[in-house]
Amino acid sequence: MDINRITEVVIACAFRVHNTLGAGFLEKVYEKAMMIELESTDLLAKPQFPVPVFYKGIKIGDYYADILINDCLIVELKTVENITVAHEKQLINYLAATNIENGLLINFGTSVQIKRKFKTYRPKS
Repeated sequence: MDINRITEVVIACAFRVHNTLGAGFLEKVYEKAMMIELESTDLLAKPQFPVPVFYKGIKIGDYYADILINDCLIVELKTVENITVAHEKQLINYLAATNIENGLLINFGTSVQIKRKFKTYRPKS
């Protein structure tokens, strides 16, 4: 399945979750609901995917992306009033720290907000 179709399926799952639960729950509730929705698709979803962080070639810790889909899409969930630049940068950092090129930032606020992010490559000088 190509990345655009995978993204469409994940977004449809997010809208089903929000239509069922509405707003106001903690992020973990939406994550568990998303996993239930994703199980009904042909996608392989892994919750709390570890993303190692390196500094000068030394591993200094791990972050955990909310959901990894088909080893090619990182999904980061939020439950805030509005998505901020800091939320977008978090997802961009996950993409930069992995070999994964596509990400979705999904906010379960008063309505579903979605931002799609792509890994950007910086040419070596």
